[in-house]
Amino acid sequence: MNGKIYGDGAFRRETLQGSTIENTYAGALSFMRRRYTRDLAGVDVVVSGVPLDLATTFRPGARLGPAAIRAASVQLAELNLFPWGFDPFDDLAVIDYGDCWFDAHQPWTIRETIKQHALDIITNSNAKMLTFGGDHFITYPLLQAHAEKYGKPLSLLHFDAHCDTWPDDAPESLNHGTMFYKAIKDGLINPHTSAQVGIRTWNSDFMGMNMLFAPWVNENGIEATVKRIYDIIGNHPVYITFDIDCLDPAFAPGTGTPVPGGLNSHTALGIIRALGNLNIVGMDVVEVSPAYDNAEITAIAAAHVAADMLCLMRNKKVESGGGAVTVPFFRQAGEICPN
Repeated sequence: MNGKIYGDGAFRRETLQGSTIENTYAGALSFMRRRYTRDLAGVDVVVSGVPLDLATTFRPGARLGPAAIRAASVQLAELNLFPWGFDPFDDLAVIDYGDCWFDAHQPWTIRETIKQHALDIITNSNAKMLTFGGDHFITYPLLQAHAEKYGKPLSLLHFDAHCDTWPDDAPESLNHGTMFYKAIKDGLINPHTSAQVGIRTWNSDFMGMNMLFAPWVNENGIEATVKRIYDIIGNHPVYITFDIDCLDPAFAPGTGTPVPGGLNSHTALGIIRALGNLNIVGMDVVEVSPAYDNAEITAIAAAHVAADMLCLMRNKKVESGGGAVTVPFFRQAGEICPN
Protein backbone atom coordinates (compact mmCIF):
# COMPACT_ATOMS: atom_id res chain seq x y z
CA MET A 1 0.00 0.00 0.00
CA ASN A 2 2.34 2.69 -1.36
CA GLY A 3 5.08 1.60 1.04
CA LYS A 4 3.27 3.14 4.00
CA ILE A 5 2.59 1.40 7.27
CA TYR A 6 -1.06 1.18 8.17
CA GLY A 7 -1.73 0.67 11.87
CA ASP A 8 0.29 -0.02 15.02
CA GLY A 9 3.24 2.18 14.17
CA ALA A 10 4.18 2.05 17.86
CA PHE A 11 5.83 -1.31 17.24
CA ARG A 12 5.82 -1.74 13.44
CA ARG A 13 7.62 1.47 12.42
CA GLU A 14 11.34 0.88 11.98
CA THR A 15 12.42 4.54 11.82
CA LEU A 16 12.27 7.15 14.58
CA GLN A 17 10.89 9.93 12.41
CA GLY A 18 7.76 10.18 10.31
CA SER A 19 4.20 9.08 11.04
CA THR A 20 2.03 6.12 10.12
CA ILE A 21 -1.58 5.78 9.01
CA GLU A 22 -3.72 4.89 12.04
CA ASN A 23 -7.36 4.57 12.91
CA THR A 24 -7.69 6.95 15.85
CA TYR A 25 -9.92 4.50 17.71
CA ALA A 26 -7.60 1.50 17.45
CA GLY A 27 -4.03 0.34 17.78
CA ALA A 28 -1.18 0.42 20.27
CA LEU A 29 -1.42 3.48 22.50
CA SER A 30 2.05 4.95 22.61
CA PHE A 31 2.19 8.73 22.89
CA MET A 32 1.22 10.11 19.48
CA ARG A 33 1.91 6.65 18.01
CA ARG A 34 5.65 6.95 18.54
CA ARG A 35 7.75 3.83 18.36
CA TYR A 36 8.09 1.90 21.62
CA THR A 37 11.81 1.31 22.15
CA ARG A 38 14.61 1.79 24.65
CA ASP A 39 17.24 2.24 21.97
CA LEU A 40 18.43 5.83 22.45
CA ALA A 41 20.55 6.10 19.30
CA GLY A 42 19.65 9.22 17.33
CA VAL A 43 16.77 10.15 19.64
CA ASP A 44 15.91 13.81 20.24
CA VAL A 45 13.15 13.41 22.84
CA VAL A 46 12.26 10.47 25.08
CA VAL A 47 8.66 10.25 26.25
CA SER A 48 8.33 8.29 29.48
CA GLY A 49 5.74 7.72 32.19
CA VAL A 50 6.12 7.58 35.96
CA PRO A 51 2.86 6.08 37.29
CA LEU A 52 3.21 7.16 40.92
CA ASP A 53 0.48 8.52 43.19
CA LEU A 54 1.74 7.52 46.64
CA ALA A 55 2.70 11.14 47.38
CA THR A 56 -0.78 12.62 46.97
CA THR A 57 -2.33 14.61 49.81
CA PHE A 58 -5.96 14.38 48.64
CA ARG A 59 -7.45 12.21 45.91
CA PRO A 60 -5.28 9.39 44.50
CA GLY A 61 -5.43 8.04 40.97
CA ALA A 62 -2.63 9.83 39.11
CA ARG A 63 -0.83 6.51 38.69
CA LEU A 64 -3.18 6.05 35.75
CA GLY A 65 -2.21 9.41 34.25
CA PRO A 66 0.50 8.28 31.80
CA ALA A 67 -1.84 5.73 30.23
CA ALA A 68 -4.64 8.32 29.99
CA ILE A 69 -2.39 10.89 28.30
CA ARG A 70 -1.19 8.33 25.78
CA ALA A 71 -4.78 7.32 25.01
CA ALA A 72 -5.85 10.96 24.62
CA SER A 73 -3.05 11.66 22.14
CA VAL A 74 -4.50 9.59 19.29
CA GLN A 75 -6.18 12.50 17.49
CA LEU A 76 -3.01 14.57 17.75
CA ALA A 77 -1.19 11.92 15.70
CA GLU A 78 -3.77 12.17 12.91
CA LEU A 79 -3.10 15.62 11.39
CA ASN A 80 -0.49 18.36 11.28
CA LEU A 81 -0.64 20.10 14.61
CA PHE A 82 -2.50 23.38 15.10
CA PRO A 83 -1.44 26.18 15.07
CA TRP A 84 2.00 24.99 14.03
CA GLY A 85 1.04 23.61 10.63
CA PHE A 86 3.54 20.76 10.62
CA ASP A 87 4.10 17.19 11.73
CA PRO A 88 6.88 17.55 14.34
CA PHE A 89 8.02 14.00 13.66
CA ASP A 90 9.16 14.89 10.15
CA ASP A 91 12.13 16.55 11.85
CA LEU A 92 12.16 15.40 15.49
CA ALA A 93 13.11 11.84 16.50
CA VAL A 94 10.82 10.95 19.41
CA ILE A 95 10.35 7.56 21.09
CA ASP A 96 8.01 6.27 23.76
CA TYR A 97 10.33 4.64 26.29
CA GLY A 98 7.47 3.18 28.30
CA ASP A 99 7.12 3.62 32.05
CA CYS A 100 9.58 3.79 34.92
CA TRP A 101 9.27 0.61 36.96
CA PHE A 102 9.47 0.99 40.72
CA ASP A 103 8.40 -1.14 43.68
CA ALA A 104 5.35 0.57 45.14
CA HIS A 105 5.59 -1.70 48.17
CA GLN A 106 9.01 -0.34 49.08
CA PRO A 107 8.30 3.41 48.95
CA TRP A 108 11.69 4.37 50.39
CA THR A 109 13.27 3.13 47.14
CA ILE A 110 11.05 5.10 44.76
CA ARG A 111 12.84 8.45 44.65
CA GLU A 112 16.21 6.92 43.79
CA THR A 113 14.59 4.59 41.24
CA ILE A 114 12.99 7.52 39.37
CA LYS A 115 16.23 9.47 39.48
CA GLN A 116 18.17 6.52 38.07
CA HIS A 117 15.52 5.99 35.39
CA ALA A 118 16.11 9.55 34.20
CA LEU A 119 19.89 9.31 34.46
CA ASP A 120 19.87 6.14 32.36
CA ILE A 121 18.23 8.19 29.61
CA ILE A 122 19.90 11.59 29.75
CA THR A 123 23.45 10.48 30.55
CA ASN A 124 23.46 7.85 27.80
CA SER A 125 22.13 10.12 25.07
CA ASN A 126 21.70 13.71 23.98
CA ALA A 127 17.93 13.34 24.23
CA LYS A 128 15.62 15.53 26.27
CA MET A 129 12.96 13.95 28.46
CA LEU A 130 9.22 14.58 28.32
CA THR A 131 7.79 12.76 31.33
CA PHE A 132 4.18 12.02 32.25
CA GLY A 133 3.00 11.69 35.83
CA GLY A 134 1.89 10.42 38.11
CA ASP A 135 1.72 12.88 40.97
CA HIS A 136 3.94 15.94 41.14
CA PHE A 137 6.50 14.42 43.50
CA ILE A 138 8.12 12.80 40.46
CA THR A 139 9.56 16.17 39.45
CA TYR A 140 11.89 16.12 42.48
CA PRO A 141 13.97 13.08 41.43
CA LEU A 142 13.75 14.22 37.81
CA LEU A 143 15.26 17.55 38.87
CA GLN A 144 17.98 15.72 40.76
CA ALA A 145 18.89 13.82 37.60
CA HIS A 146 18.76 16.88 35.33
CA ALA A 147 20.82 18.97 37.74
CA GLU A 148 23.42 16.20 37.77
CA LYS A 149 23.71 16.38 33.98
CA TYR A 150 23.24 20.09 33.29
CA GLY A 151 24.65 21.53 36.51
CA LYS A 152 22.91 23.18 39.40
CA PRO A 153 21.11 25.31 40.07
CA LEU A 154 18.62 25.03 37.24
CA SER A 155 15.76 27.43 36.65
CA LEU A 156 12.25 26.07 37.10
CA LEU A 157 9.17 27.11 35.14
CA HIS A 158 6.30 25.69 37.15
CA PHE A 159 2.64 25.76 36.06
CA ASP A 160 0.34 24.85 38.93
CA ALA A 161 -2.44 25.82 41.29
CA HIS A 162 -0.08 25.08 44.20
CA CYS A 163 3.37 26.43 44.99
CA ASP A 164 4.61 23.08 46.39
CA THR A 165 7.10 24.84 48.66
CA TRP A 166 5.54 23.97 52.00
CA PRO A 167 8.16 23.02 54.62
CA ASP A 168 9.31 19.41 54.78
CA ASP A 169 12.67 18.50 56.29
CA ALA A 170 12.11 14.74 56.42
CA PRO A 171 14.65 13.36 53.92
CA GLU A 172 12.67 10.30 52.85
CA SER A 173 9.14 11.72 52.77
CA LEU A 174 6.92 11.34 49.70
CA ASN A 175 4.84 14.49 49.44
CA HIS A 176 3.67 16.21 46.25
CA GLY A 177 3.34 19.55 48.05
CA THR A 178 6.87 19.94 49.37
CA MET A 179 9.30 18.86 46.67
CA PHE A 180 10.24 22.36 45.51
CA TYR A 181 10.96 23.34 49.13
CA LYS A 182 13.46 20.49 49.08
CA ALA A 183 14.72 21.36 45.60
CA ILE A 184 15.51 24.92 46.71
CA LYS A 185 17.10 23.73 49.95
CA ASP A 186 19.19 21.23 47.97
CA GLY A 187 20.34 23.92 45.54
CA LEU A 188 18.76 22.11 42.60
CA ILE A 189 16.89 25.23 41.46
CA ASN A 190 17.53 28.95 41.77
CA PRO A 191 14.31 30.60 42.99
CA HIS A 192 15.40 34.02 41.68
CA THR A 193 15.52 32.77 38.08
CA SER A 194 12.43 30.57 38.44
CA ALA A 195 8.74 31.34 37.94
CA GLN A 196 5.54 29.76 39.22
CA VAL A 197 2.52 30.39 36.98
CA GLY A 198 -1.15 30.04 37.85
CA ILE A 199 -0.72 29.70 41.62
CA ARG A 200 -3.87 30.24 43.68
CA THR A 201 -3.14 28.68 47.06
CA TRP A 202 -1.38 30.44 49.91
CA ASN A 203 1.95 29.84 51.57
CA SER A 204 3.41 32.09 54.26
CA ASP A 205 6.83 31.72 52.59
CA PHE A 206 7.16 31.34 48.83
CA MET A 207 10.93 30.93 49.27
CA GLY A 208 11.96 33.69 46.88
CA MET A 209 10.20 32.25 43.83
CA ASN A 210 8.76 34.68 41.28
CA MET A 211 5.00 34.30 41.60
CA LEU A 212 2.70 34.83 38.63
CA PHE A 213 -0.54 34.20 40.47
CA ALA A 214 -3.58 33.00 38.54
CA PRO A 215 -5.56 36.27 38.98
CA TRP A 216 -2.62 38.26 37.57
CA VAL A 217 -2.24 35.93 34.58
CA ASN A 218 -5.98 35.96 33.87
CA GLU A 219 -6.16 39.76 34.11
CA ASN A 220 -2.97 40.56 32.17
CA GLY A 221 -3.06 37.86 29.52
CA ILE A 222 -0.68 35.72 27.51
CA GLU A 223 1.68 38.38 26.15
CA ALA A 224 2.41 39.98 29.52
CA THR A 225 2.87 36.58 31.15
CA VAL A 226 5.31 35.39 28.51
CA LYS A 227 7.31 38.62 28.75
CA ARG A 228 7.55 38.24 32.52
CA ILE A 229 8.71 34.63 32.16
CA TYR A 230 11.51 35.63 29.77
CA ASP A 231 12.52 38.51 32.02
CA ILE A 232 12.86 36.11 34.96
CA ILE A 233 14.48 33.09 33.30
CA GLY A 234 16.49 34.59 30.47
CA ASN A 235 18.83 32.02 28.93
CA HIS A 236 19.33 29.95 32.08
CA PRO A 237 18.84 26.18 31.64
CA VAL A 238 15.22 25.63 32.60
CA TYR A 239 13.12 22.62 33.51
CA ILE A 240 9.41 23.03 32.70
CA THR A 241 6.86 21.24 34.85
CA PHE A 242 3.14 21.49 34.08
CA ASP A 243 0.73 20.34 36.75
CA ILE A 244 -2.60 19.96 34.97
CA ASP A 245 -4.41 21.58 37.93
CA CYS A 246 -2.91 24.86 36.72
CA LEU A 247 -6.02 24.77 34.55
CA ASP A 248 -9.33 25.68 36.13
CA PRO A 249 -11.40 22.60 37.08
CA ALA A 250 -13.81 23.55 34.28
CA PHE A 251 -11.01 22.63 31.86
CA ALA A 252 -9.28 19.92 33.92
CA PRO A 253 -11.61 18.20 36.40
CA GLY A 254 -9.59 14.98 36.41
CA THR A 255 -6.95 15.85 38.96
CA GLY A 256 -6.35 15.15 42.62
CA THR A 257 -6.42 18.67 44.11
CA PRO A 258 -8.59 20.95 41.91
CA VAL A 259 -8.76 24.67 42.73
CA PRO A 260 -11.23 27.14 41.10
CA GLY A 261 -10.00 30.34 39.48
CA GLY A 262 -7.33 28.83 37.27
CA LEU A 263 -6.17 29.33 33.70
CA ASN A 264 -8.31 28.29 30.78
CA SER A 265 -6.93 26.01 28.07
CA HIS A 266 -6.49 28.87 25.58
CA THR A 267 -4.31 30.88 27.96
CA ALA A 268 -2.17 27.96 29.08
CA LEU A 269 -1.53 26.70 25.55
CA GLY A 270 -0.85 30.23 24.33
CA ILE A 271 1.86 30.63 26.97
CA ILE A 272 3.45 27.24 26.26
CA ARG A 273 3.55 27.92 22.50
CA ALA A 274 5.54 31.11 23.06
CA LEU A 275 8.37 29.53 25.06
CA GLY A 276 10.52 28.38 22.16
CA ASN A 277 13.40 30.71 22.95
CA LEU A 278 13.93 29.32 26.43
CA ASN A 279 16.89 27.02 27.07
CA ILE A 280 14.75 23.99 27.94
CA VAL A 281 16.57 20.96 29.38
CA GLY A 282 13.57 18.84 30.44
CA MET A 283 9.78 18.79 30.68
CA ASP A 284 6.97 17.00 32.43
CA VAL A 285 3.16 16.98 32.58
CA VAL A 286 1.72 15.62 35.82
CA GLU A 287 -1.31 15.06 38.07
CA VAL A 288 -3.79 13.74 35.50
CA SER A 289 -6.13 11.53 37.51
CA PRO A 290 -8.57 9.93 35.06
CA ALA A 291 -10.93 8.52 37.69
CA TYR A 292 -12.20 12.09 38.23
CA ASP A 293 -12.16 13.05 34.56
CA ASN A 294 -15.19 13.54 32.33
CA ALA A 295 -15.07 12.59 28.63
CA GLU A 296 -11.24 12.69 28.82
CA ILE A 297 -11.26 16.51 29.13
CA THR A 298 -8.23 16.57 31.41
CA ALA A 299 -6.22 13.93 29.57
CA ILE A 300 -6.86 15.66 26.24
CA ALA A 301 -5.65 18.97 27.68
CA ALA A 302 -2.51 17.30 29.03
CA ALA A 303 -1.82 15.62 25.68
CA HIS A 304 -2.09 18.99 23.91
CA VAL A 305 0.31 20.63 26.38
CA ALA A 306 2.78 17.79 25.78
CA ALA A 307 2.40 17.98 21.99
CA ASP A 308 3.11 21.72 22.05
CA MET A 309 6.23 21.04 24.13
CA LEU A 310 7.41 18.68 21.40
CA CYS A 311 6.77 21.39 18.80
CA LEU A 312 9.04 23.72 20.76
CA MET A 313 11.75 21.05 20.62
CA ARG A 314 11.18 20.54 16.89
CA ASN A 315 11.58 24.23 16.18
CA LYS A 316 14.72 24.40 18.31
CA LYS A 317 16.25 21.53 16.32
CA VAL A 318 15.28 22.96 12.93
CA GLU A 319 16.57 26.40 13.87
CA SER A 320 19.91 25.06 15.10
CA GLY A 321 20.25 23.17 11.81
CA GLY A 322 19.82 26.37 9.82
CA GLY A 323 16.31 25.60 8.63
CA ALA A 324 13.31 27.89 8.65
CA VAL A 325 11.18 27.71 11.78
CA THR A 326 7.42 27.64 11.46
CA VAL A 327 5.87 29.62 14.29
CA PRO A 328 2.27 29.68 15.50
CA PHE A 329 0.10 32.25 13.77
CA PHE A 330 -2.84 33.99 15.34
CA ARG A 331 -5.49 35.93 13.46
CA GLN A 332 -8.40 38.10 14.48
CA ALA A 333 -11.89 36.85 13.76
CA GLY A 334 -12.71 37.25 10.07
CA GLU A 335 -9.11 37.35 8.88
CA ILE A 336 -7.97 34.68 6.47
CA CYS A 337 -5.01 32.57 7.49
CA PRO A 338 -2.23 32.24 4.91
CA ASN A 339 -2.12 29.20 2.66
